[in-house]
Amino acid sequence: MDQQVLAAQENFLLPNGTFWGELIIFAIVLVVIWRFVLPPVQKALKDREDMVSKEAEQSRKAAETFEQAQVKYNEALAEARAESAAIRDEARAEGQRVLDDLRQRAQAEADQIVQRGDEQLAAQRAQVLAELRTHVGELSTSLAGRVVGGELAPAARGNANVDRILGELEGNG
Repeated sequence: MDQQVLAAQENFLLPNGTFWGELIIFAIVLVVIWRFVLPPVQKALKDREDMVSKEAEQSRKAAETFEQAQVKYNEALAEARAESAAIRDEARAEGQRVLDDLRQRAQAEADQIVQRGDEQLAAQRAQVLAELRTHVGELSTSLAGRVVGGELAPAARGNANVDRILGELEGNG
């Protein structure tokens, strides 16, 4: 029997009392961990997972909002550029119209000034010719008389010659 006890003690594959005691303690620790430690850890992990998914959703929504805002910004910028181009073109057209109007006014004023100048010149020419008609005949007869040394033919004849010469000048001028 001693041999059998010895053989039983030396066989490490056969469970003994220590093994069963350690197994019961392990089961108790496992139940305590399962019951009291694992639920708070699982709750914390679930809360963290919910928070991460919530933040991911918020991030996705923020990215969508940002994209929409970027599209609206680009549209508003394009619209503002188009509007400013239209305003610039309109201002150029208005400036061109004003410039054309001022040119037309200036041309009309210049034409009026030229016309008045022509009219004044024509009036002065007529006045000078009238003065010449009255004075040239008398002056030429008197000068011719001084040169000849005597009285010449009547002034009416000299006036006729002067009128003929001045008429030729008017026809050429």
